[in-house]
Amino acid sequence: MRLGVVVSGKGSNLRNLLELGFDVVAVATNRPKCGAAAFARERSIPLGELSQKRFTLAEERDAAMRDFFKAQGVELVVDAGYDRVHTEPFLAAFGGRIVNVHPSLLPNFAGGLDAVEQALEAGVKMTGATVHLVTGDLDAGPILIQESVPVLAGDTVETLRQRIQEAEYRILPQAIRSMEARLAKSPSVG
Repeated sequence: MRLGVVVSGKGSNLRNLLELGFDVVAVATNRPKCGAAAFARERSIPLGELSQKRFTLAEERDAAMRDFFKAQGVELVVDAGYDRVHTEPFLAAFGGRIVNVHPSLLPNFAGGLDAVEQALEAGVKMTGATVHLVTGDLDAGPILIQESVPVLAGDTVETLRQRIQEAEYRILPQAIRSMEARLAKSPSVG
């Protein structure tokens, strides 16, 4: 299945997907200077550089992302460290075919960029990673898979984030394979 990956950060999940042999045919970013964008350029993966500064509205950015992904033949979208919320033009085009990886056990610590920090501040004993379908409601789409990660005494944001990312590297590929099988049976999903 042809994947379009949306990124804003270092790109560790993007790297993991490529190392595992997934067919990443396009990468889109709102942060053209991020590590993930540099990695896509190094690998000669078509890159949509969609900085919000270029657009008056988020809907315009998402219409451009939709058009870019459609031109590349993307069948499934993977939000892997994307720090923006998709708007209607994008959701309508790829509804039921967008997955997001989130660094918490949703619904805990949803809707923010600092879920790891929130987990530490809350003093929870367990957090983790979730892959879910993206809907119009932030971090509230159907959960596809989760993996728990214990919060250890002495954990820092960095140490806990690293263990959560290791869980993401395991569950994101599983969720994509599950979506591939589901979409193969019912290509009109979404």
